[in-house]
Amino acid sequence: MQVDADLHVHSRYSKAVSGAMTIPSLAENARFKGLGLVGTGDILNPKWEEELLKYTEKVDEGTYERDGIRFLLTAEVEDSRRVHHLLIFPSMEAVREMRERLGPYSSDIETEGRPHVSLSAVEIAELASELDVLIGPAHAFTPWTSLYKEYDSLMEAYGDTKIHFLELGLSADSGMADMIKAHHELTYLSNSDAHSPMPHRLGREFNRFEVEEITFEEIRKAILKRGGRKIVLNAGLDPRLGKYHLTACSRCYTKYSLEEAKAFHWKCPRCGGGIKKGVHDRILELADTEERPKDRPPYIHLAPLAEIIAMVTGKGVETGAVRAIWERFLREFGSEIRVLVDVPVEALAQVHEEVAKAVWAHREGRLVVIPGGGGKYGEIKLPEEIRKAPIDELDSVEVELPVEKPRQRSITEFLGVKP
Repeated sequence: MQVDADLHVHSRYSKAVSGAMTIPSLAENARFKGLGLVGTGDILNPKWEEELLKYTEKVDEGTYERDGIRFLLTAEVEDSRRVHHLLIFPSMEAVREMRERLGPYSSDIETEGRPHVSLSAVEIAELASELDVLIGPAHAFTPWTSLYKEYDSLMEAYGDTKIHFLELGLSADSGMADMIKAHHELTYLSNSDAHSPMPHRLGREFNRFEVEEITFEEIRKAILKRGGRKIVLNAGLDPRLGKYHLTACSRCYTKYSLEEAKAFHWKCPRCGGGIKKGVHDRILELADTEERPKDRPPYIHLAPLAEIIAMVTGKGVETGAVRAIWERFLREFGSEIRVLVDVPVEALAQVHEEVAKAVWAHREGRLVVIPGGGGKYGEIKLPEEIRKAPIDELDSVEVELPVEKPRQRSITEFLGVKP
């Protein structure tokens, strides 16, 4: 069987997270999205553990269920160098022991959803190994709290301690991550890191697992590539839509080449804000191979359905007008993932023709993409040629897509400012 899973979310006990992030809300919106499996997130927080046990039933070791949606025990922790790590637990007993073992090194493990611990990456990985907990770097490339903002390699961070996966994050996909040869033996996870249960956040990135049952043990086998279990699809944002894809100012979002950013000493000459190195540039710094693993599953670029509808209609993503169209698609086809991935475009057009064209264009990589950077998400636009074309002639439409990237300029040319 196949199941779509988002294994990295947060609860209302983490900072900057919606108060609507509750177990009942997660289960309801996972069903709308088309997810069959969700990570609990924040399970090291004892209050969140209480809520999970109150609103779900245990169906197998490390596996819980509400309204047909399965939950695995997951958490994110921040180490002594502000690097984030994703943990997937085999049992509640392992959660409680990890909480107890981390307690002396954390002042907020009882109160915060994503606790800070005064341990290194390798020390956390060693503890995870001791407790049979799966571990990997969370959103491995983002410039604020990721592995590669702090280290230049997996070995430098974790030493010889085994990790089990690498989470790509919103600004990278499999093709980008595979430019680093040390990743080739690892499974990639594409998760949302959702701070809200709304379907344009929850499941905006997901993994399609092929397993015999939806349990921790089966998912563990798939992540470790054992017994024929595996991930058959990673899905998520086009990396260019991520907030940190290109190098850009974190205040005014002006985009820079890496050479410009270095010359300006990472300070924006336009507004004085800090320039953040983009994931694209960071990966190019680390890239050491053009080879690709033969067993890497495909990665499909998607945008949340509400964002596609908003683009087509010109309405806000959380407006009633967008919600009404979104609900029509779900009534007809059952879930957002089916609409985005599986339903033929001709059937989608029976509900809303322009949205159907936009979904098709996204599947085919034929949307105009304005890349994000500096903390601002990228944007998508539907080419007029596709908007005007009949549904049955989309394949023959020719569109010249612009390539958006920082223009190489001399420093003196840029605003006449000298570094």
